[in-house]
Amino acid sequence: MAENLSASFVKTTKKVGKHSDGGNLYLQVSKSLHRDKSVAITKSWLFRYARFGKDTWLGLGPFPDVSLKTAREFARDERVKLRAGIDPLADKRARRRNVRFAAANMMTFGECAEAYIKSHSAAWSHPKHVYQWKATLENIAGPVFGHVPVAEVDTALVMRCLEPIWTTKTETASRLRGRIESVLNWAKVHGYRQSENPARWRGHLQELLAAPRKIVKIVHYPALPYAEIGAFMVELRKEKGTAARALEFTILTAARTNEAIGALWPEFDLSANTWTVPGGRMKAGRKHKVPLSSAAVKVVRSIEGHSSSYVFPGSKRGRPLSNNGMISVLSRMGHKGITVHGFRSSFRDWCAEMTAYPAEVAEMALAHSLRDKTEAAYRRGDLFEKRRRLMDEWARYCDKVQGKAAVLSFRQRQ
Repeated sequence: MAENLSASFVKTTKKVGKHSDGGNLYLQVSKSLHRDKSVAITKSWLFRYARFGKDTWLGLGPFPDVSLKTAREFARDERVKLRAGIDPLADKRARRRNVRFAAANMMTFGECAEAYIKSHSAAWSHPKHVYQWKATLENIAGPVFGHVPVAEVDTALVMRCLEPIWTTKTETASRLRGRIESVLNWAKVHGYRQSENPARWRGHLQELLAAPRKIVKIVHYPALPYAEIGAFMVELRKEKGTAARALEFTILTAARTNEAIGALWPEFDLSANTWTVPGGRMKAGRKHKVPLSSAAVKVVRSIEGHSSSYVFPGSKRGRPLSNNGMISVLSRMGHKGITVHGFRSSFRDWCAEMTAYPAEVAEMALAHSLRDKTEAAYRRGDLFEKRRRLMDEWARYCDKVQGKAAVLSFRQRQ
């Protein structure tokens, strides 16, 4: 077989192009321009063959790392593969996959979980999500298969992790299953495993475990009946302190605890009577514009002027009121059986029973996502003006003493 190139030619040539040595072997000479406008000459070896009726160029390595002699040996090996009916490019890709899977045998599930959290945590709306992911994956899944190569995690291991807590800690177990599934999907996309995901629910674990919704326990969270809200507000307005004002504001806006205590002064436009909560503090991850009744504005103005950037500052400098601040107010008032979140239920019950507003207006006032995905896709507005009238009516209702009734309970799935 003719060998057209010499070692001296390969070393000295600067002629751009592909130079044939024979036997399907080519020296490729390329020219590139550096930032300083200097010209660089690079050389590499190529193996040419027909694949699916088209010319295919397989890289054999750069010169001088791969010498002329070594390149000829590489080309000979590739010709042997062709005669044996082996596609050199497909063989190269298969060898690369084998290398990745060999590395996967050393990469444990725990390491993949850590990498998954690191790559996704920036998109999570609340820092506690990182803690929750780490806690369940390290403390529950970790002892079972955290040390196991991710490629070897199978259904038996997933079941060994989930089954002991599936009926006693159903919500935790269900969330853990989803997190394991996500980590294993991440590992598969990265080439660290090949088999189907053993943590998937549909068509797999649903055949082995009871559906969570059928075994989940209903927990009763006490809520103040809306008929008692007026009398309660009279008591509350006698209470002093930031926590009492935060609770009053939370009730008047039907907001969640974290939304209210994290409120910052720039979020308020008191000339327009609005409060815009950024998406990062909302459960659904979307910003929420809240119409403020005159009573809610009055609460905000009563604490306007302090130095903190938080509307409801806590005892620690530069920090907002703690989650327990409003609970302490309720306890001090003798309402230990009532939760702050329960006032959202009081508001929702009042909307349903005492007003003629459509359900979606009340749901949007509570910043709930529409369950009907088709309706959600078409509904672009936020019903703001209707919500403004609704919140004004709620504030007026909260100013009226209706009488006293027994504390009821509303049901919330956990």
